[in-house]
Amino acid sequence: MIRTVDLCKYFDGVKAVDGVSFSVDKGEIFGFLGPNGAGKTTTINILCTLLTPTSGEAQVNGYDVTKNPSEVRKSIGLIFQEPSLDDRLTAEENLDFHGIIYDVPKDIRTERKKELLEMVDLWERRKNVVKTYSGGMKRRLEIARGLLHRPTVLFLDEPTLGLDPQTRNHIWKYINKLREDQGITIFMTTHYMDEAENCDRIAIIDYGKLVALDTPDNLKRLVGGDVITIRTTDDEKAEKEIGEQYNLNVRRDEAGIHLEIENSEEFIPQFISSFSTKINSIHLRRPTLDDVFLKLTGHEIRTEEASARDRMRMRMRGGH
Repeated sequence: MIRTVDLCKYFDGVKAVDGVSFSVDKGEIFGFLGPNGAGKTTTINILCTLLTPTSGEAQVNGYDVTKNPSEVRKSIGLIFQEPSLDDRLTAEENLDFHGIIYDVPKDIRTERKKELLEMVDLWERRKNVVKTYSGGMKRRLEIARGLLHRPTVLFLDEPTLGLDPQTRNHIWKYINKLREDQGITIFMTTHYMDEAENCDRIAIIDYGKLVALDTPDNLKRLVGGDVITIRTTDDEKAEKEIGEQYNLNVRRDEAGIHLEIENSEEFIPQFISSFSTKINSIHLRRPTLDDVFLKLTGHEIRTEEASARDRMRMRMRGGH
């Protein structure tokens, strides 16, 4: 349903998207994972014909995004990262306006409005002006609106950004229902690692480059074992001792000392009994996508909040 080959986009000579190639199958939930400014939104804007690529190829539903933009637009639904509803209209009026633009006949539009508003639990609020809605309600309405013309591909750009965990879970319930009931292909961008676990496959992008693409489970296997976090009375001394005694690469930050161990059940008892620096706490957990991102890029995704322009400037100065 989606295919890119060596896709590039330059802004003032800087590569916001740098040779990105991937494909998405019909009915797949495909995640584009990366920090703000990594190239996620630029890529999605190219696929939705909102930007023209500098070079490379991109197809959606079999149509080239530069040669057949009208056919691409008919094939897709798009939920923008920024709110795009008219707050002065009711939920029903927002859907009607969208349906008219896409030439959805009135009788079909009426049927679909009820179906979609019920799906996102907004049927009883359909006559209310959108400015009275909460942030989560607006996001659910945007999803309903994006589905009114029955797209084959739904693009979700940071669909739950800024929402509380309960509302995020509700949004994902609707997304999974769409895939199960309609077989729709879903392409989403996110920088929430736990949210990315819902995807069938994930592409990790950083500084415009694709650094990995696989299922969440396979990506987590790249970490190489369980993650152990240790706090001691002297973490600097402990870091040196671990490196010398166990020949392990460790990472130290304000949370403690972090190591990756495959045989953690055997390692921990031996470690506790033989380690000379006093241990205050030791914590064991399974790898997460946060660990994957850190391993592949050398930095944590949740600390990457620079704007795209700032990140481009960093690259031009050789900051990464």
